[in-house]
Order: sequence, then structure tokens, then C-alpha cells
Amino acid sequence: MSNNTDSVRTSLSERLKDLCDEYRRHNGFNAKDYLTYGVKRGLRNPDGTGVMAGLTNICNVHGFMMDDGVKVPDEGKLTYRGVDVKDIIRACIKENRFGYEEVSWLLLFGSLPTEDQLAKFKDTLGSLRELPDNFVEDMIMKSPSKDIMNKLSRSVLALYSFDDNPDDTSLENIMRQSITLLACLPTIMTYAYQVKKRAFDRESMFFHPVDLKLSTSESILRALRPDMHFTDTEAKLLDLCMILHAEHGGGNNSTFAARVLSSSGTDTYATVSAAIGSLKGPRHGGANLRVRRMMEELKNEVRDWSDEEEIYNYLAAIVRKEKCDGSGLIYGFGHAIYTLSDPRAVILKHTAEKLAVEKKMTKEYELYKTVEKLTPSVLAEVKGSSKVICANVDFYSGFVYDMLGIPSDLFTPIFAISRIAGWCAHRIEEVTYGGRIIRPAYRAMVGSKRYIPISDRK
Repeated sequence: MSNNTDSVRTSLSERLKDLCDEYRRHNGFNAKDYLTYGVKRGLRNPDGTGVMAGLTNICNVHGFMMDDGVKVPDEGKLTYRGVDVKDIIRACIKENRFGYEEVSWLLLFGSLPTEDQLAKFKDTLGSLRELPDNFVEDMIMKSPSKDIMNKLSRSVLALYSFDDNPDDTSLENIMRQSITLLACLPTIMTYAYQVKKRAFDRESMFFHPVDLKLSTSESILRALRPDMHFTDTEAKLLDLCMILHAEHGGGNNSTFAARVLSSSGTDTYATVSAAIGSLKGPRHGGANLRVRRMMEELKNEVRDWSDEEEIYNYLAAIVRKEKCDGSGLIYGFGHAIYTLSDPRAVILKHTAEKLAVEKKMTKEYELYKTVEKLTPSVLAEVKGSSKVICANVDFYSGFVYDMLGIPSDLFTPIFAISRIAGWCAHRIEEVTYGGRIIRPAYRAMVGSKRYIPISDRK
């Protein structure tokens, strides 16, 4: 790097500080104004419930009841098209089969598929797994990204150029695009990861031929393993994780983003790319990676993992912003709807216990359980919070991925390629039945100002 370049960057850094100071002098809000004007920040009511923005047949997320206008905590329940996700997973385990493709059909079409329908759907997905000619070379290899979510978003936008009819918003065309994305997004993810390894980690990359007969979870594990080997148990566990991540109602941030873009009449690729960008955020899908980082720091700093008092004190230090990333957040806890329990976390916790024994990681599993047990009381004591709080899906998902040997770079991307089914289902519903562009209001807080000639400004 030349001295001139260093000088330019130093100058820019100093200038940016001045510009940001200028911004801070002329911007900001009084927190009381939100209450004065009845602003529902985050589109949430004062009691924490979401503002009603639409209707849906796709999913219901239950976590509390209302009794005479009072929010009463309740055990969490998640249903896809009215079917309890626990029943879906129970059936898949009992019949020893994969379920993500069945769930994708259920979310997209609104009914459970027959054996013949499911078989044909799986064949269709398999036939669409491969990417367009030259896509890998031109769109992934020539512009690698350190962040796989970023590459997923850019690649989805790039697929627009490979579509002969990208802007048609008829049901038939959006369904075609949705099924294609459902099939090929896992392939994009695994290729992007391999390129990232070579470009930034200085590790070998490998591209295995796509096996069109495999399930989605099998395809992912095969593409990630150097020897293409994985066990049936591993593939079915990843499949279970994908089922739990497939959908979570129209109000979550990324799905609402998909709804907002769809309401404008824009194309499927722009819509899904925006949803991926939303999910990337650490307050949304990126939280599972934050959980892993938090737990790694805790494991390094807590000497005795069986000492609840030592763990409690460390968690308290996190809340006081003395540990972890200084955010004051214990990642993997709390949810906009769930109170007593997150059904996805309950299922993953049970699954993680079995796998921890197999992988000889029971000590780590017990540590996770202890953190889950202590966190509500830590938050109550340190923050004075009376809110009922539980572990959410992000708390155990990263631990499960660790045991499956899935790199942390792919924790959130796997969330994204699972959620594509829900995003597309909501896009179809919004385009078909929404009827209006989503356009909430913002109150302007600035009064009229006189224009001052530039020569008179100070």
C-alpha cells in the first residue's frame, strides 16, 4: 500500500468523524415523542404484541393468550397450514423419512401431499438443483464473498438475468420461480462456501457433481464433505432443523420484508434477495452465530462448567455489558411471541441431547442447559425485568450444527435456504390476495424552516 493511499484513508477517516458529528448535532428524537404520538415502534403494540398488518393461511405462531386485554404466557405452538409442526416431525421420525420437501409442498400449496405428489415434487426439485451454465464461474468464483449470506443475496439477484420471464407476477410464473429457488439455493450456498474457503481461508475447495436423487439435506452434507460421506442419521437431523426453520408467520422481519416488496409488484428475485438481507441481521437469523460466539467465550472464561454460581456471574456480566460483545444481550433468548417455550427450541434441545451422547459432547450440552436454566433469573435480577422469557430456536441450532460438523459460516445460510419455502409461500399469498402496496405512516417531527442563502450561513 502506498503512502499516498494511507494518507487519503486517514484524511477520509477524519472527515467522516466530522460529518458524523454534524449529523448528530441536527438529528435525534425525544423518546417521549413516541408515546405522545402513539407510535408503535417496531410495529408492535405497547403490550409487545404485533400490529395486525394482514391475513394469512400459511402459519400460526402461538405463545400467549389474552385475558380481558392482559397478555397471559402460554406454551408455544407452531402450525404450518394448521398442522402442528411437532406432528410433522413425529411422523417423519416414526416412518424414518425426510420431511423438508413435504413441508415445502404444504407451505406452497396448502395441503399435505399424497405419496405420488410428493414423489413427483422431489423429482422436480432434483432436476432443478444444478445452476445455469457459467453461473458458478461468472457469479460465484469471480466475485467471492467473506459472508455467505451476502453471496446468497447477490446470487439470487443475478438469477434474474438467467430467467427468460423474470417480471411476470402471474401465479404460474411465481410458482415456477419459487420451486426453482427452493431447489438451487442450497447448491449456491455450498458452492459459495467452497469458493470462500479458497479465496479467504487459504483452504482447498472442492465441487462434487450434483446427485439429483438426494433430498435437500443429503445434498447439502454431500457437497460439504470432502469424501461426500454422511450418515442417514446426520442427514435426517439436518432435515429436522430445516423443517423447523421453514416458516414462522408473516410478521417476522424477513418474511414481512418479502411481503412488503411483493406488495410493490416487483420480481421474485428482488423479493427473496431482500428477505435474505433481513435474515442476515444479528437481531434475526444471524442470532444463531452470535449464540455460538457467546458460548465459545463463556466456555473459555468459565473455569468450572458445573459451577452454576460461576456461570450465573458470567451471564450477569454479559447483561451489564462487561462481557461478550458489549451489547448486554444473552443471545438465543426471548421472542416477540413465545413466552413459556419456543416449540422449535424444545425439539432441538431434545434432539441435541441424543446427538451429544453419540458425539461425546454431553459436557457441552449440559452447559447449554445450565445457561438456559439460569438466564431468566439473571435477566430478572440484573435488568429488573418481569418479562417471561425462554430459549428460542437460535440457542440450540448452532450447537446442533456444530455436532454435525457444519461450519459456522453456514449457520445463518442454512436458516435462509430453509426459510425460502415460507418466503415464497407468503409472496404468492401477498401477490394473489394482498391487493395493496404496504405503506405505513411516519410522523414528521420537523417544522417549517426558512431557506438561508449560502452566503449568510454560519
